[in-house]
Amino acid sequence: MNNNFLSGKTVLVMGLGRFGGGVDAAKFVAACGADVIVTDLAGPDELADSLAQLGDYPNIEYRLGSHNEEDFEKVNIVIANPAVPPHNKFLKIAASCAHLVTSQIAIFFELCPATIIGITGSNGKSTTAALTTHVLRNANRANHGKVWLSGNIGNEPLLMLLDEIEAHDLVVLELSSFQIEQLAAENKGPQVALLTNLSPNHLDRYGTFEKYCAAKELLFANQQSKQDEPAISLFNREDKIAVELCEKYKDQPRRRCFTYSTDDLSDTVRRKFTLPGKCNLSNLAGAVTIAGVFGIDQSAVTNCIGDFKALPHRLQFVIERNGIKWFNDSKATTPQAAIAALEAFDEPIVLIAGGYDKELSFDELAKVITARAHAAILIGDTAEKIKTAIETASAGRKVTIEICKSLSDAVAAADRTAHKGDTVLLSPACASYDMFDNYEYRGREFVRLVQQPISRGYRNIAPLPGQKIS
Repeated sequence: MNNNFLSGKTVLVMGLGRFGGGVDAAKFVAACGADVIVTDLAGPDELADSLAQLGDYPNIEYRLGSHNEEDFEKVNIVIANPAVPPHNKFLKIAASCAHLVTSQIAIFFELCPATIIGITGSNGKSTTAALTTHVLRNANRANHGKVWLSGNIGNEPLLMLLDEIEAHDLVVLELSSFQIEQLAAENKGPQVALLTNLSPNHLDRYGTFEKYCAAKELLFANQQSKQDEPAISLFNREDKIAVELCEKYKDQPRRRCFTYSTDDLSDTVRRKFTLPGKCNLSNLAGAVTIAGVFGIDQSAVTNCIGDFKALPHRLQFVIERNGIKWFNDSKATTPQAAIAALEAFDEPIVLIAGGYDKELSFDELAKVITARAHAAILIGDTAEKIKTAIETASAGRKVTIEICKSLSDAVAAADRTAHKGDTVLLSPACASYDMFDNYEYRGREFVRLVQQPISRGYRNIAPLPGQKIS
């Protein structure tokens, strides 16, 4: 496949979305000379930000608010958003008409000339990808060109980078299980792949933890060696399932497997690193291990790692006021991610949690809340479920629980509840879709609310675009 393959074709982009993937795909195929149909179940108001990014391409038509079967029957190519399940009836219609059904990520893998480093896992993959990019860019890496960061990490372009990427560059991609499935459908994978950890997630889509793990494993099952260079597979040896996968793949030909852990980090690197918690040390260990694959030792890492700052919405320090520190961890969309955040702090914690129900258990999270937090402020669809789990796990230990109708009310409640020396932590353990379009909107609204000078100012503030309720 090359760019010319798209010229003169009719291409349907299914799922414009709000995270940039649909925008990137639509821009790319339009720029390649295709006639483009963009279709999404959401309406124009909900997609206003994405539509604004597309501007006035004359060769893009829109079908918003619904999908039309006729579109899927007449186009040449369908590019599906990762959130669209493979068994979706409209994709089946396209396939039955012998149309090519593909994805943004699969097209990128087909056309990208550079070595790709794929990073996945349940928690920590964004920070590990960003740390890897930071180290590769700044630790005197020789004999290579630019280092690019993209994938599932946020609103980064992907296909629109292709004209700039050269063969001697490196591309670091954060990959979700949905994207990995799309790659596997076309037998594609990266030369270098790393697994941070595995814990239950997206059970609303997969049904069981085993099926979710199987989707993640596809990244390693489809890795590609490159000329005379083997595929490189990296696994966190502090994660039981990751160790099992390393054992499964370590003896395969044209593949080298390595494990990593926080024990591998030198004292000097640890002292230079500023992000809180063992979870971030584990992310750093993964990045250092990838750096080693490309000839970078820890002494070089030491010289640059102190400059790395937390990504937005991932244990992001917001403000300290009246002796109380506020942290935004909106990206923690699973109970295990929230557990890691809670365990990152020694100070007493006031936790803000809750959101969209992905049908995950909160039992283990509740145990950690009772051990490490003196108050839990709960919001969203899962508030009652988390409250019940905390009450069951508390075993007589007093944890103040308050359920709020909105994030603004939750911030005000946390402000009333927290004492000097406390940490207030937004770590929802849930997706945001019941109240916000995505975790980024939720995190930005939290930061905005927290930065108001007095608690009574938290209420009746105009919501950000993307906030569904106030």
